[in-house]
Amino acid sequence: MAAGDFSLSTCLHMKTTKPYCMDWTRLLSVQRFKLDNGCVVPTVTASSEEGAEALRTDFHIDYDRVVFSSGFRRLARKTQVHPFALHDHTHNRLTHSVEVASVGRSLGNRVGVMLAAGNFLPPGSHAADIGAIVQVACLAHDFGNPPFGHTGEDALREWFRDPQYAHYLRELSNAERNDIETYEGNAHSLRLIASLEMYQNAGGMRLTSAVIGALLKYPWTSSAEQGRNKFNIYQTELPFIDCVAQELGLPQSGENHWVRHPLSYLMEAADDICYALLDLEDAVELGLLQVEEVEQILSRLTNKEYDWHSYASQGRCARLRGIAIGRAVDDIAHTFIKHHGDLLNGSFRGKDLLALSSPDVNEALNAAKELARTRIFRHQSKLITEIATFPCLGSILGLLVPAVHAFIKTNKLSKRQELALSLLKEQKLSKDDSLYLAYMKVLDFVGGMTDNTAAKLAREVSGIEML
Repeated sequence: MAAGDFSLSTCLHMKTTKPYCMDWTRLLSVQRFKLDNGCVVPTVTASSEEGAEALRTDFHIDYDRVVFSSGFRRLARKTQVHPFALHDHTHNRLTHSVEVASVGRSLGNRVGVMLAAGNFLPPGSHAADIGAIVQVACLAHDFGNPPFGHTGEDALREWFRDPQYAHYLRELSNAERNDIETYEGNAHSLRLIASLEMYQNAGGMRLTSAVIGALLKYPWTSSAEQGRNKFNIYQTELPFIDCVAQELGLPQSGENHWVRHPLSYLMEAADDICYALLDLEDAVELGLLQVEEVEQILSRLTNKEYDWHSYASQGRCARLRGIAIGRAVDDIAHTFIKHHGDLLNGSFRGKDLLALSSPDVNEALNAAKELARTRIFRHQSKLITEIATFPCLGSILGLLVPAVHAFIKTNKLSKRQELALSLLKEQKLSKDDSLYLAYMKVLDFVGGMTDNTAAKLAREVSGIEML
């Protein structure tokens, strides 16, 4: 189906021939959950607290809660691609998340209009609700990224998987050990939202079920077959997600493994579009790529007759990028509708929406990613910092983990360990904590640091700056 081939009749045909497992009435739920005496229970919807004259929908309230959170602010000092970049225009996790949210809103609005045209949306819902849900999920999708981005994840995993530290994990269950050994930014994003921010250990930010569902790109635990590297659910948030999944009507496809919410595919696509196209602009600014190389890729998605040569090189690149993003948004939205039935009944078999998009969009975005892999990610200026990430985060874990283990298991701490535990005062370490939960609090502390904070702390605790 070409981008312009979608019609109301297509929607109605799909509606009458597909046996859905999920339906939009439940998928757009505004129900929120909290933790009360150790049990996950429903809580009142936020918009009802504002009264009949409320000026914000529940999804707008979700947006505000994300924007005003400390986790969102910390993204300004976390790596997108280039650690400690000195150029003012280089993306960080905050600017990346804002741009992904903008693209996600456009994608969601486009899909929302088409769903409304096909009478898929339940009474009281609006096309713009789809855009708002995807926008919030995009805004929060990188909350849990540790310092130094994906390399930071690798460094945290490598430390805990090192055989010399295996004795610290010996008493954990297999599921708990898998969590601790596999720091996952996606799972920590959910942990921040569901447990740590706002109502700490009482439901977190208490976002709507629809937004939580759209955020879950990998709705399974680390113990699932595919969960060794990518997953969204730690054991700590499993009861919470179990309730959210029931509310949304997400079918289970295995133990602690649910079918994805359809809107999570739009969140994923928005992220793909932005890091494929916008990271190339950073590389031009930093002198890693020539502007002509980026133009060659972007021009695949623009009108061949458009007079973009009249712009200066920087403006030309930005103009081409804007047109390319618009083309990708339109194409991905129609791809979603084309596979709408499969997305709802859990039989969608594409790797993602991009894989099933038109050849022009698929090939252009993949070419952009390949250029980034070969010319940006392996550049020496980036490699040096990535190599330094391992001893940096390793030194912090080497200080904290033995101290936490001694505190929970023996309560016989050296003076150095006593001082080390003082760093975790905001994590509220308790003798009542299990060893697993205590380690999770260590990961909350380390993963929550910005690049600058982690580098500074590693230098300071090493004692090097005192010599």
